[in-house]
Amino acid sequence: MKYISVLLIAFAITFLWSIINPKEGFTCFLEIIPAIIGFLILVFTYNRFRFTNFTYTLILIHCIILFIGGHYTYAEVPFFDYIREIFHQSRNNYDKVGHFMQGFVPSMIIRELFVRKNVIANQSFFNFIIVSICLAISAAYEWIEWWVSISTGEGGDAFLGTQGYVWDTQSDMLFATIGAIVALLLFSKVQDNQLIKI
Repeated sequence: MKYISVLLIAFAITFLWSIINPKEGFTCFLEIIPAIIGFLILVFTYNRFRFTNFTYTLILIHCIILFIGGHYTYAEVPFFDYIREIFHQSRNNYDKVGHFMQGFVPSMIIRELFVRKNVIANQSFFNFIIVSICLAISAAYEWIEWWVSISTGEGGDAFLGTQGYVWDTQSDMLFATIGAIVALLLFSKVQDNQLIKI
């Protein structure tokens, strides 16, 4: 419980920081709302289903990435402007970190649910189904970005954050897919070790 309290404090601090003088208020709202919705779901389901500390930590990291993107907008995160200049990149690539985590973290959430609830009997399809779900989540998010952009004009353009890159949508989904695969390859055993303790 102490560890969860630390995570909650970190969540609250970074959330409050993100909403104080953000670059664009409406864009900030759009970027951080998934973290708020996720937080509320976790709070309301906490007594019925508690994830491992490992999974909660990953969720917090993902939320912080969303909060940073919301505060600055994904196209203008200062550190990634610096990286762009150093490596002569054509755009601020912070959004790719966000989309990588959009696959990475959900894959661990889904995997823990699948293992603990014994959702899939045939383990040979386990990772394929998890990656497929993560790709579906990413595609659905791209639909939301598209809809917001055409509905709201300039505010939506900042939310979309393509920065003139014609293949932005496709590369976002690729990064989410890579994130899911990397998480499953590198952290399945770590998660299993935590699951044993439950």
